[in-house]
Amino acid sequence: METVHLEAFNIIGIAVRTTNEGTKAAQDIGALWQKFISENSMEEIPNKVGTDIYSVYTDYEGDYTQPYTTLLGCKVTTLENIPSGMVGRSFDKSSYAKFKTNGNLADNIVYKAWVDIWNEPLNRKYIGDFEVYGEKAQDPSKAEVEIFVGIE
Repeated sequence: METVHLEAFNIIGIAVRTTNEGTKAAQDIGALWQKFISENSMEEIPNKVGTDIYSVYTDYEGDYTQPYTTLLGCKVTTLENIPSGMVGRSFDKSSYAKFKTNGNLADNIVYKAWVDIWNEPLNRKYIGDFEVYGEKAQDPSKAEVEIFVGIE
């Protein structure tokens, strides 16, 4: 883990409200990914900054054990033109604990990394956390995913 400071950024994409209770998040987020891919959502997002896919966790009702929103989309230059059926969110300049996970996405490497993160003694903000699926995640059998957790 390393601490990084990121500038403010905007995301546009599709979203679902979920919780980590039981297997609800796995089902909801899996379905969100299916929709994102099958409906070619990435192509509908205007003003993209690159081709990285962001999986953002926001609108927390408390900590990670309580309901939150997952937004799957791309970083954009502006939120002025949000397509119908999509949402946009802006995140202020902030500090993040940065983690990396490597391996086969089918082996739930991202979920396993989150289980470890939940057990870390971090002073979390619970405003916006996210995963970045960039160029190194193109091959799902040997992906590298970066995870950013908002901290005080």
